Amino acid sequence: MDVMAAVVTLFLVMDPLGNVPMFLSVLKTVDPKRRRRVLVREIAFAYAVLVIFALLGRSLLDFLGLQPEAVGIAGGIVLFLIALRMIFPDHGAASGDGLEGEPFIVPLAIPLVAGPSTLATLLLLESAAGASLGLLMLAMTIAWALSALILLSSTSLFRMLGERGLIAMERLMGMLLVMVAVQMLLNGLRTSLKAG
Repeated sequence: MDVMAAVVTLFLVMDPLGNVPMFLSVLKTVDPKRRRRVLVREIAFAYAVLVIFALLGRSLLDFLGLQPEAVGIAGGIVLFLIALRMIFPDHGAASGDGLEGEPFIVPLAIPLVAGPSTLATLLLLESAAGASLGLLMLAMTIAWALSALILLSSTSLFRMLGERGLIAMERLMGMLLVMVAVQMLLNGLRTSLKAG
């Protein structure tokens, strides 16, 4: 497994730039003195969920009897759909405006950082041929740390880039993720055709 490719893929799926407005929306009701502490706590919870899932992912694949090729093809399709949502967002999706008080695990840690798409990507990377748990954990930790840095500086980023700038960055990340998804799909199909 190429660690840098895994880092980029996980970082794109975590979509920290796309999550900045949601984080700011959810945290606006929190006392300004506690915001950073809450943010650090939520990001730490997300990391714990990712670690647990990375450790149990291979067992889950074995339990379900899934072949790496099937996971690769399905993962490519799922990542492609995620990328399309990043490029063409659903404006009817739920936002954090209805939440009051201090968030706890939901929605910041799960699903915004450690969401279904990130967990599915971990499964896909773990099932890749030659993937070791150590390299997967390294890639996941680097992607998480980069996302955490962006989310911790969300207020400054929002002031600097504005909403339009963040949207443009998210669209660019979505385009990159489309290419990664197509490559994953092609790799899965190629491996499946060779095996058959």
